[in-house]
Amino acid sequence: MLPITPIPQPPGRGRLRLPGPARPSIRREQTMSTFWATRAAGTLKAALPRGCRALAAVTVLALPLATGAAAAASARPAVAPSYRVIATIPVDSAGTVDVNPVTGRVYVTQEFDNTMSVINGRTNQVTATIPGGHYPYAVAVNPVTNTVYVDNDVDGTVSVINGRTDEVTATIHAGAGGYGVAVDPFTDTVYVPDVVNNTVSVINGRTNQVTATIPVGGAPYGLALDPVTNTVYVANSNDNTVSVINGRTNKVIATIGVGGYPWQVAVNPLTNTAFVANSNDNTVSVISGRTNKVTATIGVGGLPYGMAVNPATGRLYVVNAGDGTVSVITPH
Repeated sequence: MLPITPIPQPPGRGRLRLPGPARPSIRREQTMSTFWATRAAGTLKAALPRGCRALAAVTVLALPLATGAAAAASARPAVAPSYRVIATIPVDSAGTVDVNPVTGRVYVTQEFDNTMSVINGRTNQVTATIPGGHYPYAVAVNPVTNTVYVDNDVDGTVSVINGRTDEVTATIHAGAGGYGVAVDPFTDTVYVPDVVNNTVSVINGRTNQVTATIPVGGAPYGLALDPVTNTVYVANSNDNTVSVINGRTNKVIATIGVGGYPWQVAVNPLTNTAFVANSNDNTVSVISGRTNKVTATIGVGGLPYGMAVNPATGRLYVVNAGDGTVSVITPH
């Protein structure tokens, strides 16, 4: 058995504590070490034989969710950082974006050019332009396997891209009219909605084969994954519902009524909470992942569209396309 050299701690950070299963009261602190553990994944993978590297990456990425936070991070008083724009990178007809936290590469879909731009996160330069299918919209990265998945809306296909070579290695027929894609890095599974057939396609990331087709509600546009509970939340726009899928069984375990024309979903895995943007109602529905019930309805700006949640702070950011604003929502 090869000896494993302990991963050096970043400057100013304490070692991860190992107190056993995480308590809800310290879940937020745990995410503070996620970034450093992700950075360390590359170091650990390089020190191991090739066959063990994927397992090592999974272990390192999962460590902050299974252990306590860094002692120094929890002891140090919070200091609000300042922000500034350091670069503006020209891209044509930009659609959606995702980033690989291990390699630092950024991927931006070009909807009208039928391509995807690859940006070096260190130099902020476009390093490659990858041809794709017709109207590539959604993109998601599996940082463990360094694989990029692009959902081509008009083609009803998913382009599979090798993150190391920037080459398309497979094109998977996964249904028509998809506007989202989600990846579970721990199970190497990809989920893609099919708006035309009202289903979600499940793709095995190892074989690039569709292994299941799950019936959901009408016009499923957005979806999001909770990697901790292995649960997928699908916004059914025509039904004003959210389908909850058990990722282990590929079965719908609940259908939850939400607001008018739900479009996108975001998940906070540390609180087991899902958020749904209801574009017709100008609201956000808050769903408890434990009970699969709506616990709150929050008024936001006009035509809420995109969403993202920061698990460390619990804050939710909602893009309101109708009035050009972003609503910032915080728990209390």
